[in-house]
Amino acid sequence: MARPDKVAVVEEVRDKLRGADAAVLTEYRGLTVSELAQLRGTLRPSSTEYKVFKNSLARRAVEAAGLTDLLPMLEGPVAIAFVHGDAVVAAKVLRDFGKTYPALVIKGGLLGPRVLTGADVETLAEIQPREVLLARLAGGFQAPLTKAAGLFQAFTRNMAYGLQAYIDQRAAAEPPAEVAEPEATVDTATAEPADVTPDPTPTAGDDATPSEPQDPAASAAADPEPESEES
Repeated sequence: MARPDKVAVVEEVRDKLRGADAAVLTEYRGLTVSELAQLRGTLRPSSTEYKVFKNSLARRAVEAAGLTDLLPMLEGPVAIAFVHGDAVVAAKVLRDFGKTYPALVIKGGLLGPRVLTGADVETLAEIQPREVLLARLAGGFQAPLTKAAGLFQAFTRNMAYGLQAYIDQRAAAEPPAEVAEPEATVDTATAEPADVTPDPTPTAGDDATPSEPQDPAASAAADPEPESEES
């Protein structure tokens, strides 16, 4: 039967692999105890735990977690960095520490469910940190939004100019509408009296003279001759 302490280690490694955002397997052969302590302290700000396990127990934990692709990396003295946070920051710390202490060798790891090679971890370390990427992303969004605001303003202004030009063009193309002349009105206060021709027939009591002379023949016919006194 397996010893309870070994079973506990296997379960610990399995649970840590499943619960970590990323994991990096390293070979630490040649590093001193003080250098390992320094590495742990350097990784701590990135929420990364660096632990050394026996390979036999680590293999059993990897198999129990269903991560058999990691088995080839469990050769030699292996320590695992369990990352809870930004894997890019942890990868940078391990890479930079390996440049100072070549005894530290990055063998590969996990990023979520994806298995990484040693070269993948090196590439991950070249990526800018999350804060820098978010700042660049925000700046990239801000520039198009500022440009879009200017375009919207220009569109509104040009649309107003276009509508006014269209209205002016239509007004110039259409003939002017005929305006009916208003009927003349008579101002009773200033109008001159109409020229009224008086009636030529005199009335009784008037001394007016007829406007036309009478025909003598007609007058004679009208007045009978007086009768002769001899008859």
